[in-house]
Amino acid sequence: MNYFETVQWIFNRLPIYQNIGLKSYKPGLKRIQTFCSYLGNPQNCFKSIHVGGTNGKGSTVHMLSSILQEEKYNVGWLTSPHLVDFRERISCNGLLIEKDFIIDFIKDNKKIIEKEQISFFEMNTALAFQYFKEKKIYIAVIEVGMGGLLDSTNIICPEISVITNISEDHTEILGKDLLEIALAKAGIIKKNISVLIGNRISNNIKLLFLKEALKKNSPIYFSKYIKDYSKYQIPLEANYQNFNKIIVLNTIDILQKKKNVFVSNKSIRNGLKNVIKNTNLKGRWHILRNNPKIICDIAHNEDGFFMVSNQLKKESYQNLHLVLGFVKEKKVEKLLKYFPTEAFYYFCQPNIERKFPIHDLKILVKRIFNKNKKVNFFTSVKKAFLYAQYKSKKRDLILISGSTFVVSEVLILNFSLHLENKGN
Repeated sequence: MNYFETVQWIFNRLPIYQNIGLKSYKPGLKRIQTFCSYLGNPQNCFKSIHVGGTNGKGSTVHMLSSILQEEKYNVGWLTSPHLVDFRERISCNGLLIEKDFIIDFIKDNKKIIEKEQISFFEMNTALAFQYFKEKKIYIAVIEVGMGGLLDSTNIICPEISVITNISEDHTEILGKDLLEIALAKAGIIKKNISVLIGNRISNNIKLLFLKEALKKNSPIYFSKYIKDYSKYQIPLEANYQNFNKIIVLNTIDILQKKKNVFVSNKSIRNGLKNVIKNTNLKGRWHILRNNPKIICDIAHNEDGFFMVSNQLKKESYQNLHLVLGFVKEKKVEKLLKYFPTEAFYYFCQPNIERKFPIHDLKILVKRIFNKNKKVNFFTSVKKAFLYAQYKSKKRDLILISGSTFVVSEVLILNFSLHLENKGN
């Protein structure tokens, strides 16, 4: 199989949760342990940092990786989901995993993947661990896929565990309230291993984490702002990234104090400054162009929409155009309350099985907006995005959000249009 055929086999044979939801979810660590044991337990061949939480995981992983990269460590990172290219999930020193490595990995391990009924995320995790082992990675920054306790990545023994924040998401799997979700995410706290908890967490959840850490004799830290941090700048325009920056700097401070990893101030400064260049971070208040200003943000839950709506208040524009699509588990009524009713809305459905169907969305939205003539509905992200551009003026702002998949389709479309314009 060539690369295209290999990736098609992966997606068809190992259905991905992001696309189809619960049908693909396989809790438990037995399969990943069996698979990694077959590979020679590659997860034991490098140091790691484990990053969990509801929002901010990906940004935190990218910032930490960029800093370690600037310090000239041989650094890898595993993150999810991808936005444009499957290979975005696994990187080493700023370079995506090679296509040939993926082809060979599937070819060599196809039989055990099928025999043990390995899930997509388990395969992806084992692929990353094997890649990091063969690349002789010194340290890897590993993002939890979902939850923590039963997540495939939870077979590592990290230098530190990080939990960015807790908010409502994936309630059909992780639990019906924030305490249940927090308990699932607390599963990445390891015996005698330090854990850092983000600063946007309520006191009752902090207490839960404290109890879990005490049970495991794990030193626990709660993220806090230090005045000295103001000297470190990030090229990410959204204010919510400052919460992630504080978590990143706290993590580095703890690692330095414990003498697990050394990082100079210069590497911290350059790592944060060059995070987009070093790691190709995208999809977080990602400005595609100006006149009109077009921004993508993968916010897809209530806490994410709260942060995005606060960021919108800092923008200056004549009219606001919102291109929004969702997956079917989302409580759309809760999400829409964060946006102004006078905005222009372009509702759509992403091209995945798990989409919130536009027919159902139309019924729901019409009930909320009543007779608002600024509300439009489209059967595809492409149609919604192109119509929003057609209707907007130079001083307007277009925001694309609601789902990773909506943003993904816009990024791919934008790239295609860019190539077309280049050709002309």
